Amino acid sequence: MNVREWLANERSTRLINPSQVTHFHLYQMRPVMSGTNSIADIRSTIVQTRRISSDVSIITLDCPSVAATAKPGNFVNVKVNTSTQPLLRRPFSIHNVDENLIEIMVKTIGCGTALFSDAQKGSTVMVLGPLGNCFTTTGPDFKNAILVSGGIGTAPMLFLEKALAAQGKKVINLIGGRTKEDLLAQNLSNCRCATDDGSIGFKGTVVDLLRRELQDIEKEGTLKLFACGPNPMLKALAKFCNDRLLACDVSLESVMGCGIGICYGCSVEINTPEGEVRTVLLCKEGPVIDAKLLVV
Repeated sequence: MNVREWLANERSTRLINPSQVTHFHLYQMRPVMSGTNSIADIRSTIVQTRRISSDVSIITLDCPSVAATAKPGNFVNVKVNTSTQPLLRRPFSIHNVDENLIEIMVKTIGCGTALFSDAQKGSTVMVLGPLGNCFTTTGPDFKNAILVSGGIGTAPMLFLEKALAAQGKKVINLIGGRTKEDLLAQNLSNCRCATDDGSIGFKGTVVDLLRRELQDIEKEGTLKLFACGPNPMLKALAKFCNDRLLACDVSLESVMGCGIGICYGCSVEINTPEGEVRTVLLCKEGPVIDAKLLVV
């Protein structure tokens, strides 16, 4: 189906493939398909907004179509208001799923996130998702899962922890931040923290903390790492894991204006198994990638 045909049938419930789309108004999208997952663009009601730090909020949305198919590592793109300012949507990891509700963790860093964080209970926003791929929690067997996060990188970890626990995995959270105010460990279990200034927990980076803890954790059985946080942290972690042949999934941060591969704002270079470098769109082939593919 081309774009003109899609627009002519805009009110239908027909599913389309984003790869067929060339130009259209993103905010008028209806359900589409990305791989095997159904993507919906729906108006969602804000059920609750609660502050967990001076600049971070957890926003709960009534979003049954997204909640039904979301997997740990997926994200949503949110149109934070009805005006054209800000024009682009904002991407947020899915923090948690509870029946028809999804939670997302929002850090106020600009006008868009500020508008969203200040949104009132009962107001609505347009939510596109679930988008992207997910963490690989199956495959080669492992008993222990180490979840490594820095700052707002804890955003996808609650959803991931719950999925891993349901599979019988032991979960250890290693959480890093510049100071204790940057640690966002709410509702996560078995947390070990690191701060750059030593204001709480281990003094140093979260990768330094992993280096200290790894030998003892390895005694408890096979393991796999899952990570999200600032890209410099992820690169340091990827090198650490690759040098030790440790399996690791990393969720990268990038600008994602559309979320379905049209704007090309999220292009990044990754390694290939053949030793070459190629460019991928994180919104389609990420945001989660094998740490072995990360260019460090």
